Amino acid sequence: MATIGYNSDDEYSTITDKGDIGFVDFDKYKSAYSYNPDEESDIVVISVPFPLIEGKPKSGFVGETVVDSITIENTTNETVELWSIKIYDSKPEDSFTLSLMKPPTACSDLQYVEEFMESFSLEDRMLQPGRPLTVWLTCKPKEIGLHTSAVHFNVGDDNIERLVFVLAEDNVSQSLASSRPFHRNRKKKAPAVDAGFVGGSRPTRDSCSIFRHKLPSYSIPRDVREMMEKRKFPDVIGEGLSRDNYVAYFRTLLSIEEIKMEEDMRDYDMQFVTMKHRGQHFLSLHVPGLAERRPSLVVGDHIFAKLATAYASEIITPYQVFSVAVLALLMGCEPGSLRHGYIHRVEAEDVYLKFDKEFHDNHVGRNLYNVQFAFNRVGVRRLHQAIEATESLDGEILFPSVISSTRNIQAAVLAPRNSSMLNKEQTSAVEKILGCEGGAPYIIHGPPGTGKTRTLIEAIIQLHIMRKDARVLVCAPSNSAADHILEKLVSQQNVEVQEHEIFRLNALMRPLDDVNPSCLRFCNVEDNGFKCPLLRELRRYRIIISTYASAFLLYAQGIKRGHLSHIFLDEAGQASEPDTMIPLSHLLSKETVVVLAGDPRQLGPVVFSKDAERYGLGRSYMERLFECELFGSLNENYATRLVRSYRCHPAILKLPSEMFYGGECMSIPCKEDDETWVDLLPNKEFPLLFIGIQGCDEREGNNPSWFNRIEASKVVEIIRDLIQNKGLKEEDIGVITPYRQQALKIRRALIQSFDWADIKVGSVEQFQGQERRVIIISTVRSTIQHNDFDRIHYLGFLNNPRRFNVAVTRARSLLVVIGNPHIICKDHYWNQLLWYCAENGSYKGCFLPEKVEIAQDDSEQANNWDQDQWGYVNNSDQEWGRVNNWDQDEWGQAKNWNDDGNEEKQILQPASVHYTSVPVMDEAEWSDGWK
Repeated sequence: MATIGYNSDDEYSTITDKGDIGFVDFDKYKSAYSYNPDEESDIVVISVPFPLIEGKPKSGFVGETVVDSITIENTTNETVELWSIKIYDSKPEDSFTLSLMKPPTACSDLQYVEEFMESFSLEDRMLQPGRPLTVWLTCKPKEIGLHTSAVHFNVGDDNIERLVFVLAEDNVSQSLASSRPFHRNRKKKAPAVDAGFVGGSRPTRDSCSIFRHKLPSYSIPRDVREMMEKRKFPDVIGEGLSRDNYVAYFRTLLSIEEIKMEEDMRDYDMQFVTMKHRGQHFLSLHVPGLAERRPSLVVGDHIFAKLATAYASEIITPYQVFSVAVLALLMGCEPGSLRHGYIHRVEAEDVYLKFDKEFHDNHVGRNLYNVQFAFNRVGVRRLHQAIEATESLDGEILFPSVISSTRNIQAAVLAPRNSSMLNKEQTSAVEKILGCEGGAPYIIHGPPGTGKTRTLIEAIIQLHIMRKDARVLVCAPSNSAADHILEKLVSQQNVEVQEHEIFRLNALMRPLDDVNPSCLRFCNVEDNGFKCPLLRELRRYRIIISTYASAFLLYAQGIKRGHLSHIFLDEAGQASEPDTMIPLSHLLSKETVVVLAGDPRQLGPVVFSKDAERYGLGRSYMERLFECELFGSLNENYATRLVRSYRCHPAILKLPSEMFYGGECMSIPCKEDDETWVDLLPNKEFPLLFIGIQGCDEREGNNPSWFNRIEASKVVEIIRDLIQNKGLKEEDIGVITPYRQQALKIRRALIQSFDWADIKVGSVEQFQGQERRVIIISTVRSTIQHNDFDRIHYLGFLNNPRRFNVAVTRARSLLVVIGNPHIICKDHYWNQLLWYCAENGSYKGCFLPEKVEIAQDDSEQANNWDQDQWGYVNNSDQEWGRVNNWDQDEWGQAKNWNDDGNEEKQILQPASVHYTSVPVMDEAEWSDGWK
């Protein structure tokens, strides 16, 4: 194939200096495809090459030629001079060419191939009236990603531009393409009104589920609901938090949060759906999205049903007084036809229901029903109960600033253990914990990888060895984190923890297959499910491990204050204050030692209501304690800060250490630092790599979560190289991405193409407290216009320093970031990471944006941490305490659905966990129906 270069024949001019169009967002410039010829030029009409298809760029395969024609039509009655057609710029460079002949194909004869010529510009053509000129534009992608070009047409006195987009793909990205265009039905939300119903048949409950202490209903006060509808706040909120109003303050915030969750759940409404007979006793309802927990339903949840009629547009909602996970309402029928059923089984996207006998007898397959969902109130009620019980807590637990005199802990001497390899700070913390005799909590905090959980484990083991009367409760925010603590405790060398001494307390609805078989011997399993032991059995255990939420089972079963000598709360910075009170308020005595471990600069509580978050529900109990001078000044009798990180390579840790910890975090070299991936890195001494890709944001079906097939393909490519060529194991690699749909796409590609099911792919929240040898981050976003929306709704990685901090500190030896540098650079933190890589010669991919210092938003500067409060120098004025650290788009919440715009169970589903800060907690944690 002949190509006209810089020195061609007389028919074509030499190529002039090229321009630079910079980054062009195809989603922002869609208007370029709907030009008005009358406004653009009164001389010629020029067609648009490679027009968007359903709003997306035309696709082509890497290594294959993609061709489209451009028609130039003279609209006058005279000959018009076409001075030039030039490819003003291409990204990647020289990826587009022009020709007057249609590019040859595999079927073209040899003579045609030899005569074909292409160039970057065509000049001096004459446009005859009524004789359109056809020019061919060719794209030859050499790598995946968006290819962009601007073609300029200089006609007479006019200079007309056409923007061109081609999306280069490969087999992996093509396999992940959506078969359903995105469409989200909008439903008008109606207020709650009274409605009667006919009750259904509840699943049988084991007698072990009957507890000594019942769970009250804690309905939302009517006056709070009415005030929130008027956008007013109860007086107690304006007073600020104090010991006198502690219960009223937090119960009001919980009510505000619940009102928001009621609104969000309405996005799962279903209309005109059918049910099928399943045997003699059940009807099944197909719930799209159920497999992804959109919504999240479990056995025992309620459902309400009514036949759909011509009045289906009228939505009737019953009083929100039932402890239900699902309310399905049928709309527009006569009073009394609302039917109440229960879920008896959940299979994929079908639920098996049991209503009253009359409903089953009258049901036929052609019946249509309207369904409306609500959330499970059990978890909310537990939080109310925990807050209410704080009335009995000693004042110094909730407000240590009221202490008249500070304590002086006499450090205990550790029992000798060959496996004990603690550093100076860790040893000091354990000695103080052993010497503590109750009162205000003791806090262990520090940057990622500094061994906070390891220090807790050592303290528990020391108590087990030295104090035979010790009774310890250990709580973690998720099932996986609690299981991890169990595995660490029972694997300790030189310490034999007997099965009858340690117990893993599980939510009753947690699936058995969710637990490592080797850990089941420490659980109470009966009749193919978890059961809570009787009181006399619970009292015999020396160590009990639970999640924050499931700790309520101890109180419900009858464990009294004072039974526990120590309560350890891991990842306490993730929990809202009401969450933290679940294991504390009912079980804490004056002599009980409370230990909190965590990092307030990592992910915090999950809150849906901006109002509730702003007034304190978005702040952890641990963070609030640091407002007290005793903790803020790092008094050794109240807190220990760990600064030696054993996780990250020094180059990986350097940036977050400077950003968030005043540069005081010390990295202890990892034994895994080696030359395994030398040929993957442009800079062999720098184990960070930023791969720039201009991909394409997409959504599909009725799923609001975003995905980027191009980035997903690149993730798979890197993993394939690491496993097949570098010898890594699946468990060595983790993939972090902020959107649930992207995680699903990547996981599907890994399993379908390579059967790699053991590579963890999930959100930042799923990786908190965890690490991998290699972490790959897919940032997904590739369009500018969604940046502001993401910031407002706390989506993705943008404007979220805590999420950034966690994401970039999970890797021990290699961190790879894949994303669009022109999007990611808009964020203060990611911009620094981008240029940290670029300036160390470790960037490759699409062209870089111009380096600009990105200032932090005013919202980020509202609550600065300073040295007095945290013991670190604040070098960048970050805001930490009021950020909603969860991607609600990712997990299916409706926070952004009325705009255009967590192996473990992914929670944040309305029928699942809503108040908890636990990002990967099971539905089971919140669906055990204690009445």
